[in-house]
Amino acid sequence: MLTFCEWVRRQTSGTGAALILTLGCVNTALAAATPDQTAAALAQSALTNSGALEILTSLTTEVGPRLAGTAAEQRAAAWARARFETAGFDKVWSEPFTLTNGWARGLEQASITSPSPQPLVVTALGGSVATPPPGLEAEVALFKTYAELLAMPTNSLTGKIVVVTQPMVRAQDGGGYGTLNAMRTAGPGEAARRGAAAYLLRSLGTDRHRVAHTGGTHYAPDAPRIPAAALSVPDAEQLERLVALGKPVRIRLLLTPRDLGPVTSQNVIAEIQGREHPEKIVLLGAHLDSWDLGTGAIDDGAGVAIVMAATKMIRALPAPPRCTIRVVLFGAEEPGVIGGNAYAAAHQAELSHYVIAAEPDFGQGPVYRFQTGVTNPEVPSLQRIRAVLAPLGVLPGDNASHGESDVGPLAKRQVPAVTLAMDGTDYFDLHHTADDTLDKVLPGRINQSTACYVAFTYLAAELGDDYRQPAAVPAR
Repeated sequence: MLTFCEWVRRQTSGTGAALILTLGCVNTALAAATPDQTAAALAQSALTNSGALEILTSLTTEVGPRLAGTAAEQRAAAWARARFETAGFDKVWSEPFTLTNGWARGLEQASITSPSPQPLVVTALGGSVATPPPGLEAEVALFKTYAELLAMPTNSLTGKIVVVTQPMVRAQDGGGYGTLNAMRTAGPGEAARRGAAAYLLRSLGTDRHRVAHTGGTHYAPDAPRIPAAALSVPDAEQLERLVALGKPVRIRLLLTPRDLGPVTSQNVIAEIQGREHPEKIVLLGAHLDSWDLGTGAIDDGAGVAIVMAATKMIRALPAPPRCTIRVVLFGAEEPGVIGGNAYAAAHQAELSHYVIAAEPDFGQGPVYRFQTGVTNPEVPSLQRIRAVLAPLGVLPGDNASHGESDVGPLAKRQVPAVTLAMDGTDYFDLHHTADDTLDKVLPGRINQSTACYVAFTYLAAELGDDYRQPAAVPAR
């Protein structure tokens, strides 16, 4: 087994961190590096070559798209288990769960039939029902904002194809997506309550490419289930111009998705057991499933690669951290965080032992802000984590983190959570599209994100602080 000093020399050769740590090893007064120095050395190594891009290349090439509950998602789970086992993780296992309804995409075609016949680019929303086999044709009722649709009375749009063209705002934190998410998830139900025959929306995306963005929708129990699809941004704008000319606009729509009934998904879990407190768990998550249009490189193959690469680096250390590190690659996030909820329910009894949780589900990065969700954000261990992240370009954030995606159900159960916020300025150019492919991932960006995750994870597991404890009240 390598000594720590030799490991540092190999991992950080040629860097300032290597010099500092090597001197520390040589100096008998500093028999071992501090946790902060180890975290900094790991980060420096990751910046050069974290291994994340190789992992992501393997996933997106050897498996490809990974629609929840399909054979492709099961192949991804087998791929992940094999990767963890090869890397020498102490425990690797899967926890299956059932999706009530699997879903498969079929044909998706749309065109304007009058007054100016031309094709439209659309994609069915995940979970959408099919049109009648011949397709359906109807007049358009177009609304430039979702609020305008909601203002319409019940049964006022009978037989129409409702189109909502509200644009999404580009933002570093992705805030424009959250603002409009209901337009996709709840929009079909709202249109159906007003008598619509089908629902189209401008894609929730910030690109101007002629590709449509898919994403899940959730039908209301008190409204008919109508076909639902997203338009590419240029096609949504084309419809606005045609409607503005004052003539009735008609669209023909054909969607042939299939409900697969109950299907099985799974969470894949791997652990590096803590050397002193194996019962205390630092949890990292990412979701293994993806939509089927691209290869899921950005959403969330990058997150999978980041947490796998970061923890593989920690596993290669001469000794593990004091607390256990658990990686959960969640299944079925895209249909509605089903894997995250299944995991939280199954592990309820042990959640009081969780130190902290984090998840990258916002592309490749870079990480630019460290946001906490703990009882006392000023505990010294968090200050030490912030100090190690600062040279990586990460600013301190607020204490309003609820975790991303699949760790959200854990945060709701009082598990402390952090968000290593990634720059999402261009994330929604690719999100849920056929353009979500490996060539969009840049080594420098994914390496910086991995550097942040390896530094955070190692320190959190080595320091093992209790982030549920309130700040001490000063004595009077």
